[in-house]
Amino acid sequence: MSQDLLLQPNLGVSAPGKNSRDSVVYTVEQLNIHIRQTLENQLGVIWLQAEISNFKPHSSGHFYFSLKDSKAQISAIMFRGHNSKLKFKPHDGLEVVVRGRITVYEPRGTYQIVCESMEPVGAGALQKQFEQLKEKLKMEGLFEASRKKAIPPYPKHIAVVTSPTGAAIQDILNIMRRRARNVEITVVPALVQGAGAAPSLCEAFLKAQQLPVDVIIIGRGGGSMEDLWAFNDEKLARLIAGAEIPVISAVGHEVDFTICDFVADLRAPTPSAAAELVSKSSVEVAQRLVQLESALKVSIQKIIKFKMQILILNSRRLIDPKRKLQDYFFRNDELYSRLEQAMRMQILHLRKDVQILEKKLVPPNEVIEKLRTRMERGRLKLIQQFQTRLANKWKAIERVNGLLDGMSPLRVVDRGYSIATTATKAVVKSVKTVKRGDLIDIRVADGTIKTEVKEVLNLKSDSKTEE
Repeated sequence: MSQDLLLQPNLGVSAPGKNSRDSVVYTVEQLNIHIRQTLENQLGVIWLQAEISNFKPHSSGHFYFSLKDSKAQISAIMFRGHNSKLKFKPHDGLEVVVRGRITVYEPRGTYQIVCESMEPVGAGALQKQFEQLKEKLKMEGLFEASRKKAIPPYPKHIAVVTSPTGAAIQDILNIMRRRARNVEITVVPALVQGAGAAPSLCEAFLKAQQLPVDVIIIGRGGGSMEDLWAFNDEKLARLIAGAEIPVISAVGHEVDFTICDFVADLRAPTPSAAAELVSKSSVEVAQRLVQLESALKVSIQKIIKFKMQILILNSRRLIDPKRKLQDYFFRNDELYSRLEQAMRMQILHLRKDVQILEKKLVPPNEVIEKLRTRMERGRLKLIQQFQTRLANKWKAIERVNGLLDGMSPLRVVDRGYSIATTATKAVVKSVKTVKRGDLIDIRVADGTIKTEVKEVLNLKSDSKTEE
């Protein structure tokens, strides 16, 4: 199958009236996908030395920055899963060496490098010393793969040069008990940190070489460059390189590298990984048998090979889910940045509105003074209205008093009349209410006359009433 066929986009349409390959009409999306696949397939992993600029750690945890030299620059990104392993903080102006892949962000049609690792250039005295010793031993050929010895697949006796109290030896022993209980393990104690660690490691390594072992594991758990510095000792490196017994270096974590890692016959990312490398479990043996059985089925392999070719062809037409996820990361960060900008603008507008309202606000003392003046006016108005209504009420009372006074019996008495009342103070309105001998009070204008009834005359019958 030709390369032209592999690069031919199958989503394009032919231009009217043309049949040649150059007549294929792309959409923008198809063109960006094609460019992306071409760059990723042809360049793969690259190393780049440049200076960091426009560095911006996003709130999502990803790093966005540019890598530049004196004549050009390229956009770069380092996702949270990779930058969390860095042992330094990147910043503008820092010269670094990065390892990554060139990719294209399809929505914008821009290319960039997705960094997977980063190391500073000239990271201090220890780093320089490390690089100088590394270059020296490399020039002597101590790192050559041709001089490295193969690790026995089924060792019977293993020596471990490490601290007897550290977490590394416990991890190794736990894995060996679980995977290969038949393997004998001898721990050769040594200091793994501090000023006397390097001589202690050299002495312990010499003792390990005198034991009847199949493999020597030398290492410790993770730490800073200073903590692991004993494993960069030149004497220890030459002892490991000259050992007749295969040596596995298991220092620190996966991202840590020491001189021992380069001169040893095999580097394990961690002490636990070293234990797994030298211990073959029953599951791994069974898997090996399955692989040997599969190797005998040549005819099936031919079919698999043919299917693999079809799979490769189809895989180039598909979008890698990891790359698609990275696009979503880009889009998410972009939207988040836009949201932050919009929120900042909204807060700015609200702040301006608050400032305008603050200018319109009247000081509290002025408000109190105005309210006090208004209350005083209201109080005076209320007093005036109360006095007016009180005067009106007094006038109404005087009018009623005049009417009552005019209707009072006493006024009749003042005009020359009199009022007769019995001993019980009842007004005598009829001759029937009195009899001869009753005592009667007669009220006149200037006093009261007490009299006794001598005779009662009924005017209607013109007769005397005697009792």
